[in-house]
Amino acid sequence: MMAAQFTVNIQIKSLDELAKINDKSLIQSQAYVDGRWVSASSGKTFDVADPGTMQKIGSVADMDADDVRRAIDAASRAFESWKSTTAKERSLILRRWFDLIISNKDDLARLMTLEGGKPLAEASGEVVYGASFIEWFGEEAKRAYGDVVPSPLSSTRMVVMKQPVGVVGIITPYNFPNAMITRKVGAALAAGCTVVVRPAHETPYSALALCELAERAGVPRGVFNVVPCSAENTPDVGKELTTNEAIRKVSFTGSTAVGKMLTAQAAGTMKRVSMELGGNAPFIVFADADLDVAAEQLVACKFRNSGQTCVCANRIYVHESVYDDFVSRFAVLVEKRLRIGHGLSEGVNFGPLITERGLQKIEDQLKRAVDAGARVFLGGKRPDILAAGYFFEPTILVDVTDEVPMSCEETFGPLCPIFKFSSEEEVIRRANSVPVGLAGYFFSRDIGRVFRVAEALEVGMVGVNTGIISTEVAPFGGVKESGFGREGSRYGIDEYMNIKYINISL
Repeated sequence: MMAAQFTVNIQIKSLDELAKINDKSLIQSQAYVDGRWVSASSGKTFDVADPGTMQKIGSVADMDADDVRRAIDAASRAFESWKSTTAKERSLILRRWFDLIISNKDDLARLMTLEGGKPLAEASGEVVYGASFIEWFGEEAKRAYGDVVPSPLSSTRMVVMKQPVGVVGIITPYNFPNAMITRKVGAALAAGCTVVVRPAHETPYSALALCELAERAGVPRGVFNVVPCSAENTPDVGKELTTNEAIRKVSFTGSTAVGKMLTAQAAGTMKRVSMELGGNAPFIVFADADLDVAAEQLVACKFRNSGQTCVCANRIYVHESVYDDFVSRFAVLVEKRLRIGHGLSEGVNFGPLITERGLQKIEDQLKRAVDAGARVFLGGKRPDILAAGYFFEPTILVDVTDEVPMSCEETFGPLCPIFKFSSEEEVIRRANSVPVGLAGYFFSRDIGRVFRVAEALEVGMVGVNTGIISTEVAPFGGVKESGFGREGSRYGIDEYMNIKYINISL
C-alpha cells in the first residue's frame, strides 16, 4: 500500500465565507412561487449545512404537498400565456438569463461550494456548464420545426406541428445543483412549458439563486417555480408532482430505485416521463492504449466531484499485460494531482462527500472488497486532520474480483477498483453484466476495436480515449435501468413537446 499526502488542512468558517458573496440577493431562504418569495404554509424550515465543515449555513422554507399544489396551480395559470409567446420571445428571455448567470458566476460558485462541497474551480465550471443549456435551448426554441407530409390524396394537406406538453414537474439531485436544473428547465421553457422544481434538500440555495436571476431576466410569474423541502417532506412532495393531474410531464435525475417508484406513480395519469438514473460505468484500458492518456482521463473521470457523478468510472478493467504498469502510472497521478480539503481552501481540488450516509456506504463497500481479497493500493480512509467534514481519501483498489459488491453496485464516491481482463470478448461481457447502462469508456488505438466495442457496450453514451463526455450539444441519457429520455442536444427539447398531426381537407 502506498502512503500518500493528500490533505490541505485550512480552517474555514462557513458563515464568514457566505458573507463574501457580493450580491446578497442571490442568497434566498424562501420558496419561489408565482413570481414571489414565499414561506411554507406551515411556517416550517429545514437546515442546510456545509459538508466541508458540518456547520449550518442557513435555513430554508420546508414546503409540503399543499404548498406544491399551489405552485402547480400557479404554473398552470402561467402556461396559458407562456405557451402562446413566440419562440423568439422565449429565446430572448433565456438569453438574458444566460448572461446573468455568467455575470454572477463567482457568487453562484461560492454558494454551490458552501452547500455542496464541490471545490470552487469545479463549482465555477459547473455554473458555466449549466448556463450553456440555457443558451443552447434558447437558440433551439427557434428551431423546433414541424413537417409538411406529402399526402396520398390530392384533396388533403397533412401537417405535423410540435406543441408544449404543459406543466412539468422536475426533481433534481444534489451533485449538480445548478446544471441539473438548467438542463431540464432550459429545455422546458424553450418549448413553451412551465415548471415546478423540487431541488435536493442538501443543495437548495443554488436553485433559489437561479430564480432570482430568472426574475431579473424577465421570466414571467408562474413560469419557473422552485419548492425546496426537507428529507422528511420529500416523499409527499414527489408524490404530488407525479400524481397531480395538472402536471403533464415529470423529469427526474437520481437513483434507479427512486426512479422506478416515481415512474409507477406517474403511470396513474399517463404522464410523460424522463428518467436519468443510476450508472455503473465501465472504464476499459486495452493493451494497445496510450496508458498515460488513459491514466490522465481516469483521474478526471473518476474523482470529479469526489466520485459523486452518475457517469464517473465505477469499474476499471485493465488488460492483464499492462495492469501493473497502468496501476503505477495512475497512482502517481492521483497522489500528485489531488489535494483534499474544503472547496474554498487554496489548492484544493477534491472536496467532501455530501453526507455521512455517503461516507458509510464507501466504507462498507471498501470493507467488503478487502474481505473478499482486494488490496488497498492507495488511500483508503477518512483523513485524520479533516475530521470536521465528510472527507474520504481517493482510494485505489487492486486484485479486485467480480464477487465484490462494487462490481455490481454504483459506488458514488472516491473508490477506484481496478480489475484485470484477458480478452475483448471477456471484458465486453463483464462490462454489460450489470442491469444499468448510462455511460462507458474505453481506450484503444485499434480503429477496428474502436467501432466494435463502442457498438457492443450496452450504454447510452460512450467515451473513446476520453473520460469526459458531457456537453450541451450532445444527447445525455442511458439504457436499461439507467432510464429513458435524453437531455441536452437538439433531442432534448423534444422531450417537452407533443407532436400533433393535422389533416386538412381542401
